[in-house]
Amino acid sequence: MDGTLIDSMVYWQRLASEYLFSRGVTPAQIPADLPERIKTVTVTGAAALFIELFGFSGTPESIAAEINALMDEHYRRDIPLKPGMKEYLTALRQNGTALCVASATAAPLMEACLSRLGVRQDFAFLLSCEDVGKGKDSPEIYLQAARRLGCAPCDAAVFEDAIFAAKTAKAAGFYVVGVYDDSAKDRWSEMSALADETVLHW
Repeated sequence: MDGTLIDSMVYWQRLASEYLFSRGVTPAQIPADLPERIKTVTVTGAAALFIELFGFSGTPESIAAEINALMDEHYRRDIPLKPGMKEYLTALRQNGTALCVASATAAPLMEACLSRLGVRQDFAFLLSCEDVGKGKDSPEIYLQAARRLGCAPCDAAVFEDAIFAAKTAKAAGFYVVGVYDDSAKDRWSEMSALADETVLHW
């Protein structure tokens, strides 16, 4: 969803800082490699790392809930669809394509955003890494999605903007469509070499 369907990656990129600042952490206290360390984990995984690094009280789950509350406002209020996405989804549905969303974002946030944007009905179901219990460095979310759609990996296309997730899907036997997003522009050449096809814009 994020970076493919919707233009949300800039919000996620600043979310850790937004949350840490709200807890009194100063910029100087944030390790330079923190963005890279949390890139592939779930929100709960990032929360556990924050507890380890900054000694926050609370559980990973309670801190994840606080982080999700910050993003919840953006998903409900101002994150837009990528230009042309609505028309593309309509065309897929008219062609009889079965669609789902497999995202690291928590299911309630997916529901809120896609409903506000008027495209929730385009998807048979939404599946979150939080529900699966593994991030996209594991193929489990893609495999579960394929099973629920009633198809084999080789008969499903996975649309991804993140190279690590695209690599996971490709290794699991899925057809991979690389979707350009500014947040991953430094890895675009790598994505172009890996993906079965690429999309610069919808």
